[in-house]
Amino acid sequence: MTTLARESTARESTARESTARESMARYVGHVMGMPISLAMRGRHAADDDGRAAWAEAMTVLRAVDLVFSTYRPDSVISRLGRGELLLADCPPEVAEVLELGEAAERDSAGAFSICRPGPAGWAELDPSGVVKGWAAERAAGPLRALAGTDFCLSAGGDLVCHTHDPDGRPWRIGIEHPRDSRRLVAVVPLRTGAVATSGSAHRGQHIVDARTGRAPSGIASVTVVAASLTDADIDATSAYAQGRDAATWLATRAGRAALVVWSDGSTTSVGGDAIT
Repeated sequence: MTTLARESTARESTARESTARESMARYVGHVMGMPISLAMRGRHAADDDGRAAWAEAMTVLRAVDLVFSTYRPDSVISRLGRGELLLADCPPEVAEVLELGEAAERDSAGAFSICRPGPAGWAELDPSGVVKGWAAERAAGPLRALAGTDFCLSAGGDLVCHTHDPDGRPWRIGIEHPRDSRRLVAVVPLRTGAVATSGSAHRGQHIVDARTGRAPSGIASVTVVAASLTDADIDATSAYAQGRDAATWLATRAGRAALVVWSDGSTTSVGGDAIT
């Protein structure tokens, strides 16, 4: 799990002074079975344009839920999985998501999959491992269009961040310790990009290695920083599914930084801009 971290004591005075000079607003919602929160600062953070962008972001996520929810029998993805629809009958974003899933399966040598074993032993279509990060990236579009405004959008704890000034004050992203949610294992300063964490701390062992059908061993969590949340989310899940091979595989992923927390509490940082 990732979250906005509090400023350190040494920086609190500066942060208060900066906040006083700029508008700051927070918004919270719930869709796709997860909490959605938004922190904005700058020109449109608390005005009608900012509120309209937040509403539009939530509208995007609700539309994604109608198409991709595996919990709704009437969703497009459920009907496609049951054979009631052909891919050609589906909205174009379905093919986009399935292509991302197929690429992730190839890149991970089969550890990641958009199919899961069904109750009768048949493979069931479930692109959830792609959809959350992909959907949050789409939802961030209206927020990026706000001039002079920074934002940090959280979708179930995975984050898309943006600062309008490339040299501006970064967002500080805290990475929860997978065994103790009261502690942070690291803090990532991030201006524009995305952070995703996969693990068993909040949802139990819901991620399996698709090659074996079993939960990975030796690993507690994987956090990935990338340019987009689509990439960060997929790679965090793919790496976690590989268990003890997670760090080795992540080292092959260009443009990523990552932190692996092992079952014994030790950590491995991966990437040129390593997370510490």
